[in-house]
Amino acid sequence: MNFNSLFQFLTELNQNNSKEWMDGNRKWYKEVRDDYIAWLNELDVALGAVDNEYYSTPGKKGINRINNNLMFHPNKPIYKDHFGAGLDKAPNTADFYIEIGLGQSMLAGGFWRPDPKTLRSIREAIDYDGEEFKKILNKKSFKDTFGELVVDETLKNAPKGFSRDHPHVELLRHKTFAVMHPLSHKEILKDDFKEKILSVYMEMLPFRRYLNKAVTV
Repeated sequence: MNFNSLFQFLTELNQNNSKEWMDGNRKWYKEVRDDYIAWLNELDVALGAVDNEYYSTPGKKGINRINNNLMFHPNKPIYKDHFGAGLDKAPNTADFYIEIGLGQSMLAGGFWRPDPKTLRSIREAIDYDGEEFKKILNKKSFKDTFGELVVDETLKNAPKGFSRDHPHVELLRHKTFAVMHPLSHKEILKDDFKEKILSVYMEMLPFRRYLNKAVTV
């Protein structure tokens, strides 16, 4: 994967963020996109080799659209400043997200503002065995890799049906259950970038499996 070409394309796209520019550079976009998809296909195989429960997700299935959703965010630019993809993308589970971009690049996973049913299932799992979840979150290597849960909306009080003095009330108040590991351009351009991804994937796996069990039991 030629990430230098990807960054160059994104730089010029975001300096000329318009349909006219994209139409005039459609061939370049397709070359970069196809290169990214081929890289995702290789990564898909590599992840399957280290995780026997991995859900194969070809690049074309995992890649996200480069267009912003202007229906819900009309003030955003037409096109994103990154290429994103979700792998290990089994239905109704927390996938493994990869974002390579200008403003930020990251490896992430979990549930971002899940629907009420999914959120309720996660909270019920924490109510049942929150200590196990805390062990995952507080493991030194996990904290070194991800820090805390992604900061997003939280309730001011305990969610409905849970006591305000619940031992895990701070976790129960979250509306998003996700973690993120930032990536620098320097890391992305290094020869061992794939090994870096595999390492972060494996560190995140117990977290994602806990959540997936919570929403499928």
